[in-house]
Amino acid sequence: MPSSISPLMLTGCRNLSCTFLSFINRRLWSRRILTSHTALSVRPSPPSPVLSHSLFTTRQTSAQVPPSVGLSSSRCLSRFACGSGLMDLHEVLQVLEQLAPLSLAESWDNVGLLVEPSKPRPVKTILLTNDLTAAVMEEAEAMSCDLIISYHPPLFRPIKRLVQKDWKQRLAIRAVEAGIAVFSPHTSWDSVKGGVNDWLVAGLGSGQVSVLSQALGGASHCHKLEFMVRSTEDLNTVMEELRSCDGGTTLQHSVSRPDSSGIHVSVTCCDSALTPSVQTLLQHSTPSRSLSILKLENPPLLGHGQGRLSVLDQPISVATAIQKMKSHLGLSHLRLALGLGQTLESSVCSMAVCAGSGASVLNGVKADLYVTGEMSHHEVLDAVARGTSVILSDHSNSERGFLSVFKERLAVSLPDNVTVVVSKADRDPLEVV
Repeated sequence: MPSSISPLMLTGCRNLSCTFLSFINRRLWSRRILTSHTALSVRPSPPSPVLSHSLFTTRQTSAQVPPSVGLSSSRCLSRFACGSGLMDLHEVLQVLEQLAPLSLAESWDNVGLLVEPSKPRPVKTILLTNDLTAAVMEEAEAMSCDLIISYHPPLFRPIKRLVQKDWKQRLAIRAVEAGIAVFSPHTSWDSVKGGVNDWLVAGLGSGQVSVLSQALGGASHCHKLEFMVRSTEDLNTVMEELRSCDGGTTLQHSVSRPDSSGIHVSVTCCDSALTPSVQTLLQHSTPSRSLSILKLENPPLLGHGQGRLSVLDQPISVATAIQKMKSHLGLSHLRLALGLGQTLESSVCSMAVCAGSGASVLNGVKADLYVTGEMSHHEVLDAVARGTSVILSDHSNSERGFLSVFKERLAVSLPDNVTVVVSKADRDPLEVV
């Protein structure tokens, strides 16, 4: 090395080289994602207006992968630029959130990252399972798994201690000791457009599909207060007081053109600010006399929600429906309850499905056939009395087949050096003997 080259110049050359490599790797990575997208998408459809980042589409179209997937994290890009191409846990979680936003999960559910190791490490192997059992944990440990995605949350109810006598707590301890993260999507996968329930309803063929329990979007402001003030000076005074009620945040408000009766004002606020805001307005004579309160409804997220109803394009018999669902779920046996007055040759024109335990979602839905994992004895009797036939597969058998679908969608969104595996040890605890 010539003595005229200073250490500072050498550092600058290295930085320039790293910048060039960053540009090259970014182009290659973007090209790989876009190429995968082109190969995967057969009949593209416009993205959802509300959840445009979702990678799931209805069963009539193939999955679409937006170019931003894999490129949203600068930390991820910097590692690609340096040649490692490895992703950390939180970068993988960002991809999972894009595939199925956790905001779609039911309020009672426990979804998201449940176990996080203290020592971060690159995610090289991901294991997909419907349930995290001892057998699945052994499988994960044997393959040096970095992340387990368990559809059902292994930790659901609050716990006060981590001890060996509880089998779920033992699994959590083993995951921590092995440095394995555990993530659960559960009802976010059920609700998302193109998720578990859309996969399940596709088992009988094409049809006009609608959501049984519509998911709603979140709203930052839940109430609208409409009132009048006499002058601009009064408006400024009232708005200043209302802002203090809302914790100092800026309320959304609009003002109509003043008329002979005064200035018309519309203010939106959240639940927590409603009571103090009303109390403030009641202290002013003109606003108190003209005040009206409207409850704002959250907008529906079209295509997202629990359960599906399909009006089939081509009606089939009950017997054919049974064979189709066996093939779709990969099962040799199903349980059937024929609706009142129905036979195996009766026509099925419509079906309602809900993965898992679906009685609460299916209850009262008018359809020729219900398909779910499990229902209680009396819930089945109620459906049969209404003339609806019922197919039961046992709980997790109505969900497990979606893991293979999700594996392909996740793999497209991750670097080639991340391996996604569907568990071989995972199975429904019930079997026909």
